[in-house]
Amino acid sequence: MSIEKQLTIENKLGLHARAATQLVELANQFDARVTLVKGDKTADANSVLGLMMLESHQGETVTVISDGPDAESAMQAIESLIAGRFNEAE
Repeated sequence: MSIEKQLTIENKLGLHARAATQLVELANQFDARVTLVKGDKTADANSVLGLMMLESHQGETVTVISDGPDAESAMQAIESLIAGRFNEAE
């Protein structure tokens, strides 16, 4: 099962080191392969460096693709993390 959604980065600092680390830790809890795509760049959600290389800033949209047995649960958790601004106080 594969799910694809467009999500907007809401937090002020974008997908920086701390936010990317949270995303990697969250994605690793699920039996799903999660990939983020922005423009012509693709990053696996188990790579902090890969996610940071996307250079996703506040207000930009990324495509999140979740594939595997836990695809739906992983997508919901990641959507909540991004919508919740990576738990950053702004």
